[in-house]
Amino acid sequence: MAILVAIETSTTVCSVALAVDGKVVWTREDLTGVSHAAQLGVFVAEAVNYARANNLKINAVAVSSGPGSYTGLRIGMSEAKGLCYGLDIPLIAIPTLKILATQILPLSPFAFQPLNFEPYLVSEPVPCPAPLLCPMIDARRMEVYAAIYDENLDEIRSVQADIINENSYREYLDTNPVLFLGNGSDKCKDVLTSPNAIFIPDQYPSAAGMISSAEQAFANKNFVDTAYFEPFYLKEFQTTTPKNNV
Repeated sequence: MAILVAIETSTTVCSVALAVDGKVVWTREDLTGVSHAAQLGVFVAEAVNYARANNLKINAVAVSSGPGSYTGLRIGMSEAKGLCYGLDIPLIAIPTLKILATQILPLSPFAFQPLNFEPYLVSEPVPCPAPLLCPMIDARRMEVYAAIYDENLDEIRSVQADIINENSYREYLDTNPVLFLGNGSDKCKDVLTSPNAIFIPDQYPSAAGMISSAEQAFANKNFVDTAYFEPFYLKEFQTTTPKNNV
């Protein structure tokens, strides 16, 4: 029996989940904004207390490894490492964009409305090329962190920092429907006008959405070095000088 704690802090959402053999038995989320430093420790303590109260011995901790918010990733990784050291259990790292892609899979198959191409569930699959998945994390201005996956979660294009313009992802949109999701996709709606561009609203990486990937990693003993593993920031952290100090 695998009992896992999952921690996700890569965006403004802070979430923790506890799962037993792939089934989430406890979860907490804060959607109100960047309050990870205040909330995460509370959520983790509640998860550990729930496990102890139900005689569940936690076997591993899974953490969202980025890309995403520099501060959020560091808070999540620090909490995950501390829990691993305290309980003497291994650490699992799950790429943030893969979490988003995994979460959207249960919504397939899709049909597309003629005017706005928004997806909705149907009982019979629509004959069309298989959709590709493009999870996006907001970076800054018109930049996003994005990757491309197929319906089997095989990586078609690795994660990159993309500056969005009207030609972005053209090679994929010319041949397949592409499902754009995550907080980075909001800035793309008015720029990517291909009829094959489908935007899935209100999607964010969550701890509960990590569980299937974490279960697979645990079964394969795909652990990372608790002491030396670092989040995948993709770009170096940049600081700015306040205008009143210039």
